[in-house]
Amino acid sequence: MSLLRSARFPAIVLLLAAVAGVVIANSAWADAATAVKNAPLGIPGVWELSVGHWIQDGLLAVFFFVVAVELQFELTQGELNSARRALQPAIAAAGGVLVPIALYLLIAGGAVTRDGWPIPTATDIAFALGVLAVFGTGLPAGIRVFLLALAILDDIVGIVFIAVLFTADVDWGMLAAALVSVVLFAVLSRQLDTRARVPIAIALVLLAVATWVFVHESGVHATIAGVALGLAMAQRPALRVRHALEPWVNAVVLPLFALSAALVAIPAVSAGPLSPAFWGVAVALPVGKIVGIVAAGALAQRMIAQPGAPRLPLADLLAAGALGGIGFTVSLLLSELAFAGDAVTRDQATLGVLAGSVVSLALAAGLVSWRAWHYRRQTVTA
Repeated sequence: MSLLRSARFPAIVLLLAAVAGVVIANSAWADAATAVKNAPLGIPGVWELSVGHWIQDGLLAVFFFVVAVELQFELTQGELNSARRALQPAIAAAGGVLVPIALYLLIAGGAVTRDGWPIPTATDIAFALGVLAVFGTGLPAGIRVFLLALAILDDIVGIVFIAVLFTADVDWGMLAAALVSVVLFAVLSRQLDTRARVPIAIALVLLAVATWVFVHESGVHATIAGVALGLAMAQRPALRVRHALEPWVNAVVLPLFALSAALVAIPAVSAGPLSPAFWGVAVALPVGKIVGIVAAGALAQRMIAQPGAPRLPLADLLAAGALGGIGFTVSLLLSELAFAGDAVTRDQATLGVLAGSVVSLALAAGLVSWRAWHYRRQTVTA
């Protein structure tokens, strides 16, 4: 279990699963893997989703719950426990959304491709934290916390874009029911240490499942349920649940998610000039994220820094910006939705997501390794 709780081993498994997914999707096994991913699973005629949807909407919600619990701790007792500190990654995240949008529209603002502007806004938190764990041994905890908050906010923005721009009919009644479930979950979790634990624990599980179902049925991406429950739960029991779930998330949830998300056939684009949609995404992910996160993060630290609090150096912001450019899963989903009626442009945008994310991953690996080496060297010479 200690191996599965470590930072590096699960991250390596995650990255290997992603590589395996890409290889399988572009091999003779592609059709069989796609058939498994698309196979229905559930109660026939009552509740059925494909295997891929269960992984990306269901299991991934558990991961988001675990991450949200960690963020809640940082916001109350950790590195982000003041409004000034919490605003810094929020402002950096805003820069990491607005600048890629502007850059994409500058490159691909024509009538055919302009609808793809949401694609480069998302950060794939699982892959970003995986790269950070593999290459970032020795980095201060503040950098990971900064990235954690930034990536969660970016993912929430991506989910909001999906809900607002690409969901035809949001069921507000289901969303209201989800909100009620979250409130009940929060209230009941605060009774867990004072009253009968087993009945309350069972009720919490049922409320968590109900919240996920309500959010899913509302038309909003169901992983937002995990974020809401993780932030709402009373901290002491939430940390215990996080500790219990962590090995399962690292050993099962994240590898399955990475394998499923990476089952993407590299599009066979035409031999002619690449579309502006490709260049818009491929440039906006690595360049737009770095410029936006670094500029907004530096401005936030200068304007609202807490007196006496250490600032992230520019080099650390560069590493965080490169990590933010790993769009991958949510960006691929946004690409599918933005160009649902135009397969050619969709394939070009998909190729742009893959290219931009790989460039960002390579840049992030180099920058994170350099900063980790810098901090390890400081520790040795201190």
